[in-house]
Amino acid sequence: MEELRVSQLPVLSGQEYKGLISEDLIYSNNDPATLLSEFALESQNVYAYKYQHFFDVLKIALDNDLSVVAVQDDDRNFIGVITITDTLTAFARSSMQEPGGILVLLMEERDYSLTEVSRLVESNDAKILSSYVCPDKGDASRLKLTIKINRNDLSRIIATFERFSYNIVAKFHHTQGNEEDKERIDLLLRYLNM
Repeated sequence: MEELRVSQLPVLSGQEYKGLISEDLIYSNNDPATLLSEFALESQNVYAYKYQHFFDVLKIALDNDLSVVAVQDDDRNFIGVITITDTLTAFARSSMQEPGGILVLLMEERDYSLTEVSRLVESNDAKILSSYVCPDKGDASRLKLTIKINRNDLSRIIATFERFSYNIVAKFHHTQGNEEDKERIDLLLRYLNM
């Protein structure tokens, strides 16, 4: 567990998954003579199938407070485990590797339409690389839509959303306009000093 930096490991009987043993369970017993079969194993019915998406694996791990999730095939034979670190790495590689900016929009749930949001983004010659929707913690009737867009400078897209009265609560992008504006102001000041 120390070597792999996880707090749980799977226990097997042949190829059959029996459950997870945790550090806490081992430390609470603290008897080296105790066999694994004598422990009351955790998460005996908690596992993922080999074909499940990493979003499902993350949900399983979060719902059950696990650092590893057992993986089985259709015949319920143990295949291995996937760690939360591995799952987060897969998530990061999915679309987060692509360059681009991120916008977070806050809207009423009834106003949510990914088709409309996508249309506005694509009207600016850009594409949505990924999107994530979650309920707003402050108001259950509202939701936050996080979108990753394949452009670093989102100024035109932000202006489009504002023109259509979308509430942008966060934006993460690099604007090129700021450098151009600075250069223009410097030129104007040099001109005025002549």
